[in-house]
Amino acid sequence: MSLENELSVVKRTMSDDAVREIHMLTARLRAEFGELDDNAIQAVSEATGAPEDFVRLAVRSAPHQDKATLLDRTRGSFLAFDPDLRRYTMAGVMAAVCGLTVALSAAVRDSSGFLGTLALIGILGAAWNCAVSKNSKVALCSGIAFGALTFIVMTLFTFVFDLIPGVQIAGPAPGFLLAWMGLSGMLGVVSNTVFNANREKLGLRDPAQERHELLTQLQDIQDKLKSDERFVTFLSIDIVGSTRIKSENDTLMVEFTFNEYHKFVESVVERYGGKVHSTAGDGVTCVFESPQMGYAAGRALLAGLFEFNGFRNKLTKPIEVRAGVHTGSAHAPGQTLTNVNFSHVIDVSAHMQKAGDPGTLIVSETTAQYVPGGLDAIGRERLEVHDFSAVVWRPRVLVAPSVAGVSES
Repeated sequence: MSLENELSVVKRTMSDDAVREIHMLTARLRAEFGELDDNAIQAVSEATGAPEDFVRLAVRSAPHQDKATLLDRTRGSFLAFDPDLRRYTMAGVMAAVCGLTVALSAAVRDSSGFLGTLALIGILGAAWNCAVSKNSKVALCSGIAFGALTFIVMTLFTFVFDLIPGVQIAGPAPGFLLAWMGLSGMLGVVSNTVFNANREKLGLRDPAQERHELLTQLQDIQDKLKSDERFVTFLSIDIVGSTRIKSENDTLMVEFTFNEYHKFVESVVERYGGKVHSTAGDGVTCVFESPQMGYAAGRALLAGLFEFNGFRNKLTKPIEVRAGVHTGSAHAPGQTLTNVNFSHVIDVSAHMQKAGDPGTLIVSETTAQYVPGGLDAIGRERLEVHDFSAVVWRPRVLVAPSVAGVSES
């Protein structure tokens, strides 16, 4: 199963707010401490109540900063794996180093000691890998895996080198495999026991204490995030067929009309207590503190297009727009609405807008519940947009095919 599929499966059991909180916490910790180790991942899991495996997946899926080196990214990906899996993986790597160097040393009759040194480094690396295992059981299994794989790799390359003319080396007897595994497993348990008994002498912190300190810091981060949380309404507006409009009209007239359009949108939004949050192409996203004001601004924009097309539109055809409005909680740094970014509320409002017909306002059920009369007071047409129920509002005055002409529904 791919990383994206694993994330989607776990996300179905968690709320969107919980998922966003996990991503924000991991991002804050990564920014402050670098790549997250096991203690940090466990702390995030305990602080949010999310499964530890999901936190690891979230860390692996989070984009890395451009300034991060290849080594940093590799280390981050490695740390995000299950700790037991990391121990077994490292045991396999050390076994490959030891087995290959021992066989190669015998094949070339190395008298320099270089290959033997590499083999010794592999053994010490395997001992350290067992020492830092989370418990003696994992250390035992890692040691056994190292011993078995070292023996297999060593005999494999001994067999391969024996096929080379002029090279003849003797490998260990097969019966030594069990003895090698037992010795390596014992080495793993002893290394783990000695390491844990002398952790303080080595200047290493106790994992439980470190995790407690991380939990305290996470609590402070969560409090800060909650203090910046705002209940907001986003209104997404887009011009229908803007590319075609630009290609069919004089460039100067297009520039004038679209500038006037943006002034028109801004004036309506500010009249209802909102602010223009962002623009992308011909789309405009606006933010409001009040759901009622966001809904009212959307209605006023659609109804006011009649006057705009009649007096400020210099194009050959009237401008048509569609809009969507949605309400929810969002993280607003500094309690400033225009600082809201990457919010699910923005995404849903954009989906609402795209699902509408030209000249309509799609209102999510979340926003509609704050409007007097609710969904039924807005309209009778219902939609399902990205698992959200919505209602369609249509203005009574519609823009006709000519700029000046109008018709009533």
